Order: sequence, then C-alpha cells, then structure tokens
Amino acid sequence: DPLSLRDRALLELFYSSGLRVSELAALTLQQINLEQGFLRVFGKGSKERVVPVGSKACEALAVYLSAGRPSLVRPHTSSEFFLNHRGRGISRVALWMIVKKHARRAGITKNVKPHALRHSFATHLLTGGADLRAIQEMLGHASISTTQIYTAVEPQRLVDHHDKFHPRNRDVKRL
Repeated sequence: DPLSLRDRALLELFYSSGLRVSELAALTLQQINLEQGFLRVFGKGSKERVVPVGSKACEALAVYLSAGRPSLVRPHTSSEFFLNHRGRGISRVALWMIVKKHARRAGITKNVKPHALRHSFATHLLTGGADLRAIQEMLGHASISTTQIYTAVEPQRLVDHHDKFHPRNRDVKRL
C-alpha cells in the first residue's frame, strides 16, 4: 500500500544518507536527483550540502514516487517528498513513530530513536574505511570534533589500524 512504500523509502533513505529527522521531514521533490543518486539538503543554519544516496534507497524512492506518492497526493499537496495519509508533508513526530513502529515489527525491544539510523550510517561508513572528513561533509557537521564521536564506537578498529600501519608495531604482537 502507499504508506508501506513510503515507510520503506523513508527508512532506506534515512539509513543511506544519514539525514537529520528535520532534514528528512522537510525534503522536497526538487531536492532529489535519483538518476545521479544524490540529494541537496538544507541543514542547520540553512547550509546546503550534497549527500549521496545508495542504490537500494534510490530504488525504494523510485517505487514510492511511481506507485506510492501519487495515491497520497491531494488537491492541496505541495512539493513535500514524504506525505502523510492526508496529502501533507510528514512531520518530525510521525517520523519518530514510523521508526519506532518498524523497529518493534523487526523484533527490536530496545527504545529505538531515529537518530540511531544517522549514527549507524556514520559508524558503518567509518567501519568500512570512509574518510572522517567525507563523513563530516555528508552529516553536515560544522566541526570535525562533532564527527569524531563516531570513532569512539569502533575502538578495536582503531587498535587494528594502529597495529597494522604504525611502523613500530608491524611485527609486534599485542600483549
């Protein structure tokens, strides 16, 4: 149904892009370029940034655009990308409820907050070897120190990299 297609697209985009809840709620049709796989986002302080979107998210967004969103459009609907059942842009509160609903459906018993998807996005990029500055740009952080909180999540990765790349540790076994 249209709301399920919307939720799938919303969750895929949330995880794929690391957007803030407010950025996701404010997203418009004009900000999305599915052919090239990126978004133009206006974050804190109305700063514009370009954020890449993964292929799975692009696929889910395309399905929502063609088969879900048209069913939600009403005469008063504007250019908001994600719509509620009344044809209006989705609210931040509704985003929270959607994330929590699908976390429960997935059998997650912890209290899941939408920011967890943003955090997972950054942590998984970092774990995969992405540059901290690139992650900073994608998240829209003004300061690298804000982005560095994600390095604390993977201490073993830091130890492994230190052991592997530091010239005085290459042949030394850990105690």
